[in-house]
Amino acid sequence: MQTPYWLLEEQLLENNLKTLAHIKEQTGVKILLALKGYALWKSFPLVSKYLDGCCASGLHEAKLSDETFQKETHTYSPAFKEEDIEKIAKISHHLVFNSPSQFQRFSALAKKHNPNISLGLRVNPEYSESPVELYNPCGVYSRLGTTLDNFDRLLISEIGKEIDGFHFHALCEQDSSALENVLKAFEEKFGAYLKELKWVNFGGGHHITRKGYDIEKLIKLLNNFKDRYPHLEVYLEPGEAVGWETGTLVTSVLDIVHNKMDIAILDTSAEAQMPDTIIMPYRADVRGSGKAGEKKHTYRLAGNTCLAGDIMGDYSFDKPLAIGDQVIFEDQMHYTMVKASTFNGVPLPSIVIKRLDGAMEVVRKFDYEDFRDRLS
Repeated sequence: MQTPYWLLEEQLLENNLKTLAHIKEQTGVKILLALKGYALWKSFPLVSKYLDGCCASGLHEAKLSDETFQKETHTYSPAFKEEDIEKIAKISHHLVFNSPSQFQRFSALAKKHNPNISLGLRVNPEYSESPVELYNPCGVYSRLGTTLDNFDRLLISEIGKEIDGFHFHALCEQDSSALENVLKAFEEKFGAYLKELKWVNFGGGHHITRKGYDIEKLIKLLNNFKDRYPHLEVYLEPGEAVGWETGTLVTSVLDIVHNKMDIAILDTSAEAQMPDTIIMPYRADVRGSGKAGEKKHTYRLAGNTCLAGDIMGDYSFDKPLAIGDQVIFEDQMHYTMVKASTFNGVPLPSIVIKRLDGAMEVVRKFDYEDFRDRLS
């Protein structure tokens, strides 16, 4: 099969989904797929068997949920455009506003186009244990969510009338112990209003399917919360936990150059197709490799663009790399495909799914027209 390509393994995906289904069974909460982290919709026939719907970040993701998942659609954006409200409202079950001003501008309009839509407000508990400030939604000066100080009388009067629920998001690849502390802050600030609501959304960042995650503690936290507020429907919306360790990015070595060290140029790009390795940053795992110097042959793995910093990192191998060898990056289903671009004209990897029966299906190939038609 011609590289590069993303390879999703449905069996690994279903393993994650069964873990999430177990939590649903033990707690009665609903779990949504966060499309911002995982949006490979050709796998949705499997995902939709286990999850309750999708959370969308705007019109396009809401349409994707409505067209391909066809269960609940919950839509939130830091700021909506007036011209999008009608389309979003008609296909959404929940619509969550980020600020009092957005709620006051658009809530009546949303209800006009969908009288059955449930309206919510994202709140900021002003507490987070996010390990990276770039991904901290509750950091100083955060634009995400309404702080208690920014509640006004008009907004409070709508709680339980037009405002049906609260949404908060404060985690980033974290365990249930972090959620426990976030919940304390959330209830301290907003607990007085919960008795008027119909639902609460605990957001994403729950690393539920990661090895070592304390699932039993999460179940206890959720059940205790539901015991305190038995009238509330509770939602979680993981994205990364759905796609976690379910597939790879398979690449090939195009050339090997030497400039004080061996540098292998691959037929992919960190900048265009693995952007979190540069933005977050994090070091992607490469199958069969070790850290620089750990194994006999060390290489800097680099992308095939003109960006000097298009580098995946330094890795070592038992055997020397040769032109044409495959280099496989592990765990590349979440926050990679959704962020990928055709920067510098580098083609997007094909999308391949290994189905539950073992069959390999190429579900999408990208060509020149996909690059050309993005910009005009």
